Order: sequence, then C-alpha cells, then structure tokens
Amino acid sequence: MTEKSNLNILSKSRTRNTSMNAVSEHNSTAFASPQVKTEVLQVTSFLEGFAAEIDETLELYSANAYFNMAAYLVRGHLEAKTITPTALISASRVPYATATRRLKEMVDAGLIDQRPRTKTGKSFTMHPSDKLLNQWTRLTGRIRRLAETQFGSPNIQTGSKDYFFGGSYMSAQSIPPMQVLSEPLKVAGGIRALVHGDPTFMVMENLKRQFEQVIGTQIHQRAFSIDRLREEAMRNAERKTSRYDIIALDLPWVGEFAENGILMPLADIMDLSRLDPSDFHTAGWKAAHWGGRAFGVPAQTTPELLFYRKDLFAKAGFEAPATTDQLLQAAAHFHDPHHGRYGIAWNAARGTALGHTVLMTMADFGQPIVAMDEIAGGFDTDALARRDYEFTIDTPKALAAAEFLLQLLRYSPPDILSMSWYERVRPYASGKIAMAYGYTLLAPYFELDETSPAFEQTGYAPHPSAPGVPQVAPVGGYVMGIPANLPPERVPAAVEALIAFTSPEAQKLYVQNGSRTNPRYSVGADPEVRRLSPIFEAVDGMSWRDELQHWPRPPVPEICGVIQICGEEFHDMLRGIQSPRDTLRKAQERADRLLEDNAIT
Repeated sequence: MTEKSNLNILSKSRTRNTSMNAVSEHNSTAFASPQVKTEVLQVTSFLEGFAAEIDETLELYSANAYFNMAAYLVRGHLEAKTITPTALISASRVPYATATRRLKEMVDAGLIDQRPRTKTGKSFTMHPSDKLLNQWTRLTGRIRRLAETQFGSPNIQTGSKDYFFGGSYMSAQSIPPMQVLSEPLKVAGGIRALVHGDPTFMVMENLKRQFEQVIGTQIHQRAFSIDRLREEAMRNAERKTSRYDIIALDLPWVGEFAENGILMPLADIMDLSRLDPSDFHTAGWKAAHWGGRAFGVPAQTTPELLFYRKDLFAKAGFEAPATTDQLLQAAAHFHDPHHGRYGIAWNAARGTALGHTVLMTMADFGQPIVAMDEIAGGFDTDALARRDYEFTIDTPKALAAAEFLLQLLRYSPPDILSMSWYERVRPYASGKIAMAYGYTLLAPYFELDETSPAFEQTGYAPHPSAPGVPQVAPVGGYVMGIPANLPPERVPAAVEALIAFTSPEAQKLYVQNGSRTNPRYSVGADPEVRRLSPIFEAVDGMSWRDELQHWPRPPVPEICGVIQICGEEFHDMLRGIQSPRDTLRKAQERADRLLEDNAIT
C-alpha cells in the first residue's frame, strides 16, 4: 500500500472538529499552569529516553508504536512544531504499514485530532486531542510521584511549586514553549498588525514563521517609528474598515485612542480572564485602561532606567545615584571630553524625544504634568477620564527640573541636543559615556555585544530624584489593541491572535531572542529568563517597591500635544534662546490653549 493511499485512509477516519471553546477548555484543564506544562515536558523526555535505552539493551524488545507516536505528538504540541502524518509514522519506530494502522486506530479512538492544512482537506497536521492530553498529563504526574517515592528527591524545596502573585519566588517554574492552536485562525489574508519598529517587535518579525505555525495563518506586520506609527494609526481610524487586525500604541496614547473611539473596549469582545490580568506588572496593566476599561494588552513594559557602568563606579568608590545631586556629582566626575568620555546621555532631541525627558524629569522632582490626587506610590490616574484636569507646568518644582536639565547639559556629549531614543544608548554601549537614561528595550545594544565595554558591567537603577521625592522608574512600552473599525467577521481571529502574541509563552520567546522588555511577573520570574539578563530581576524588584509608575506620562488625550510643546520650548531653553522661567510660562500657555481647543472640539 502506498503512502498516499494510507494517508487517504487516515483522512477518511474520524476527524475531530475542535472549537475555540474546546481549545480554551483544554488549556485550562490539561495544562492548568506553566509548571504543569514544564513537568509534562520533563517527564516526556525521561520516558522517551527510558524507552530508547530499553530498545537498545534488549534484543527481543518490540517498540510500542502507540507510545512513541503519543510522546512525539505531545512534545511537538508543546514545542509548537508542525507534526504531519508522515512524521508521526516515522516516530513510531515500527514498519510503515504497522505504523499506519496504529495511527488510524489512535485517530478512531479520539486520541489524535487532524487539522486541515489546505481548503481541499487532502493535507493536514496532527495534534493531540483533549483526551490524549489529559491522559498524558495524568501519566506524567504519576511517573514523577513514583520516581520521587522510589528514588527520593533531595533537591525539592518546600513551597517551590506554589504560585505567588508577582512571580519573583517561582524559582522552580519554567514557562514552556508556545503551543499551536487546535484549530487554525480562519481569516482572509491572515492577521495584519501595525507595530513599532523596536527590538521586541522585530523579534516577532524574525520569528514570523513560528508564530504563523502557532496561530495557523499568515502574519503581515508593518513597523514604523513612534511618530509615524501614531500617524498611521490615526489614518487607519479614518478609513471605513481597518487595514489592521491589531495595532500597537504607546502607553500614553490610550486615553486619546479611547476617547476618539479608535479602539474596541476589550471586555466587549472577549473574556478578560483569559489574559490573566494579575500576571501583568501593575503599572503596565493600569496604563492600558481609560475610564476603568481596558483598551489594550501590554505587549511591552519597558521602564526608563538609569544605566550606569558598575566597573567605573566601583573604581571611583561611588554607589548607584539615588538623588539628582548624586547623579550630577557622578556625571561631573566621569566627564572628560578631552579624552572622548562624557558623563551622561539622555533624550534631548527637539520635539517628542525631549518632551518625554521633560515629563519624566518633572516627575523626578515630584511634579506631574497634570493635576492629580496624590496616593501611595505616586498620583491617581483613574479619575482622568472625567476630563476635569489642568496642566501643571509653570510651577516651582517644574522650575527646579528645568534648572536640573541645564546642569545635566554641562556633562553631556556635544551632540546631545540631537540625541534621541537610540542615539543616547549607542555611545554608552561603545564606552564613551558613563551613564545613560534608557528604556530596557535598548539594553540589547550592550547586553548582547561582548565587545562592548558595558557588557556585563551595567547596573540598573530607577530615576534619581530630588531630595525627599520617591524614586520612580517611569513605565514605557506598548500595548496591543483591536481597531474599532475592524470588520466584525475578523474580530474573533484578532482576539485569539492578540492572546497568543501577549501570552507568557510568547513573551519568554521574545526574551530568548534578544528582547529586554517584559510585561508579566511570571516571565520575569522564569529561571531561564533570569539567567539571560539581570535587568529582569532589577525591574521585578522595582515593581515590588512600587517604583514602576505610569503617572509621569498620564494617558490623557492631549498628551502627544503637550509632549511636543515641552520638547520645543525646553529645546529653546537648552540652546540658550530663552530662560527657564520663560520656558515654563510659554509651555504652560500653549498647553492651556491645547486643552481649551480640545474641549471645544
């Protein structure tokens, strides 16, 4: 019998049409937690190795086709690999005809699901059914307990299997690889995404085929710089139907996009519990809300930190700067322009880049850009949706922040007024600068370059603050949402893709391939992730100390306009064209007019 005829027999046997509800059900039962998935993989590897040892040791041993195919199928499912009938037959380690019969019996018994790869249904992939996954999970649990009973387990630590909110203590748990959906997403032309052109989203582009395998359809991704990203998102909102199923947006844009009806409220189109909201860093999850409603899912939580050279600081006898005075002292010490070394780099390019610096520096002096009620850990952004706020730029604390930036200018490289996002970190990575403000997503520039003087010599600290003001690490990053003008028939597939792209498994994959952003506690606690960079433990600690805050760039609808205003007026100040007091007055007047115009429209 030929391979084609055998596959035809399989295609005529029972094919289970697993629905998305069934996918969700088996995700919540067969693999209830990342720890369970990891244990299944560990025990499966042991069983496969044990079977191979018996096969090689006993001459009369006969391979068990059912076991070999089941083990191969479960492993492939957890590792997001495409399994074809031919591959399964090969994994059986028995003659082809025998393997074909055993495979058909497993399909008929409801242990294997077949997923069509083409519209004709003549080609398909193989997947473990809910029944097989549940049976295999119970088996691996019994095998582990049996091994621990017979051989002991001296390395088991009490409580290591418990899940703690925040994840910092999940030392024994590791997030497994992504698993394919039991049914491919059926959406014309595939999933279309609009994203920012940063390292994390570029990792997703580089792993495009793997993600396409997971969701079962093509992915088309367009990436833009931050300003062009917002322009394209706005143009897309004006179209009759969206060109994108998912769009990424900078955290401060959430209020504007929500107020203008650009995004769908997620609770209207999905069960939010499927996202496991408690697993997201609190600041990142709250920043995705406007008026108490979630409009996006954190895809990146990347606080802006102070990067500093630990080796240089140790040699000078300095600790990590905790105050603005200590920062200026360290910057002055390391500033040596005659030898091509400078104290510090930061976002100072005119417009958006410097505007972000202004808002974050004001926060370092305890001054939010809009009037908000003070609460534990910072300021309350929940009431901003009432739209009764005022901008607070021309204040004594903001004046202190402006004067601090002028002092910082003294110890910066000569091209500082044209430095923006990447330009401030590149010279730090090359060893020309001792300190730099930078988002964690920029850390790969020196963490992955063994030739960089900053390689394995970088410390991470929250922003130094004025005396008496709590230190904060202003949260940046992107959330992914679904456009309000997306055709209804595409929404279910967009929701499933959104869940997949922001899952712990996906986030771990981003990190393993170079990303240094992470919105989830569980991913930051993963032992494999922690071994890749000290940045995850540092950020996790900042989150627990309530230093991760999103209020420095509150998501009010006017935020992009006021960032631009500050970026222009403060740039004139840094160039010496106007005084700090005049700068604050002009910025305040322009911001007030912006707020009035927005209220009228």
